[in-house]
Amino acid sequence: MPIVQLLAINAAISVALFIVLWLINVRIKDPSFIDSWWALGMVVMAATSFAITGGGDPHRLTLTILCSIWGLRLGGYLLWRWRKQGPDRRYSTMMGLAQKERGWGYAKASLLLVFALQMPLQFVVALPVQLGQIKPAGPLGPLALAGVALAVIGILFESIGDWQLVRFKGDPANAGKVLDTGLWRFTRHPNYFGDACVWWGLYLIAAETGLGAWALPGPILITFLLTKWSGVPTVEGRMRRKRPDYEAYVQRTSGFIPMPPKKA
Repeated sequence: MPIVQLLAINAAISVALFIVLWLINVRIKDPSFIDSWWALGMVVMAATSFAITGGGDPHRLTLTILCSIWGLRLGGYLLWRWRKQGPDRRYSTMMGLAQKERGWGYAKASLLLVFALQMPLQFVVALPVQLGQIKPAGPLGPLALAGVALAVIGILFESIGDWQLVRFKGDPANAGKVLDTGLWRFTRHPNYFGDACVWWGLYLIAAETGLGAWALPGPILITFLLTKWSGVPTVEGRMRRKRPDYEAYVQRTSGFIPMPPKKA
């Protein structure tokens, strides 16, 4: 399977689906559900790559299964959170500013600031589950097995972190408090750390095929997005404004990589 052909097919499917989702968003005036598609769309790319290449190879199967477990869990969780909590304040603010300061209509603002931006980012992050499936590589070797272990750790870390956060927020007694127990005792962002582990793990599996090593921009990009752009900075800014105890939590707790908390 030629590289260009597989990437072109996935890109065409991605564009078509993003257009459909954008049209739905224009109708309901809320782009918040795009967060769930960030994960679910990568599952689609992994599955189409598996189908196009014929599947069967251990690396192809492993990449598709792990990506699907990660994406269906995360996508389902984010979809549930959106339905439960309603529109995301970040998107509401973004749309409001674009319409007020730039004079854009809602359709244009959501297209340029949300959908047209997320589509290429999603495509690049998903490179390991695309390029890693093009060339058959036989049984899983040491590098791929290390990748499997890292991805599984990431899925567990992210899933447990999300579960602990949902349970914490569900208790009215915790209103205004900072979650600093469980995995959140060792890192301020266990869900983001787990996410990064998943994609570095998938990259190691892909890299063992040779061609998949060229997917390196994927895990680098997701790590940048999580730590420097849309992940940690967004949450930290909001928490510092709304939680008086958050600064003390920052002083004793690692920002990303899990580490024992510092003593007061």
